[in-house]
Amino acid sequence: MALVLVRTTIIFITLLLIMRLMGKSQIGEMQPFEFVITLLIAELACIPMADSSIPLLYGIIAIIAIFILHQIVWLLDLWFRPVKNVICGEPSVVINRDGIDVFQLKKNNLDVSDLIESMRAAGYFNLDDVYYGLFESNGSFSALEKEQVASTSLSLTLVDLGKPDKKNINKCFGGDDFDKFLSKQGAKLRDVVVMTVNGEGRVYFQKKGEKYKILQTEVKEKW
Repeated sequence: MALVLVRTTIIFITLLLIMRLMGKSQIGEMQPFEFVITLLIAELACIPMADSSIPLLYGIIAIIAIFILHQIVWLLDLWFRPVKNVICGEPSVVINRDGIDVFQLKKNNLDVSDLIESMRAAGYFNLDDVYYGLFESNGSFSALEKEQVASTSLSLTLVDLGKPDKKNINKCFGGDDFDKFLSKQGAKLRDVVVMTVNGEGRVYFQKKGEKYKILQTEVKEKW
């Protein structure tokens, strides 16, 4: 029991020192290679703590080796731009002045609902609250916001990359009003990148290959 306590204490102190040496990014928003290194260090630390038959030195050496690899990758990242792009990736502009960039969205394995969720987490509750929106290489969302009066109601997503949300559609439109709305815009459901509606009837509408539009419609019920 005492041996396990001593081994765990030594590993803990070693990890604490290594994580401090790796810098603040290791305890904040990490780049992909930093996330991998953190997982590896956690796994390497568990092995000598759980199995007393393994020399403690083996675990410490493995952790130090990972730290050295981290420093090498960090230096390559710092000195060589192409290497940085390969290892860390590049920011992806998913919203521009034309609307949502579907290619960039799919490139990051995201759909419109993922984008809207990230925007809400960043404090933006409507797609047209920003001129530009991008996902940084560490996965965080950044935006160049517009100066405008904030909306007094939340937007509901009715169409996400051609897929309808029937519950939200029924909340906003009655009967065949939704189909009539699409017909008026000269769009078929599969051609709609995104359509959102807020409680005031303000519509954000974007067709494939076209700039987004801000429209107004009558909603069945306000919220």
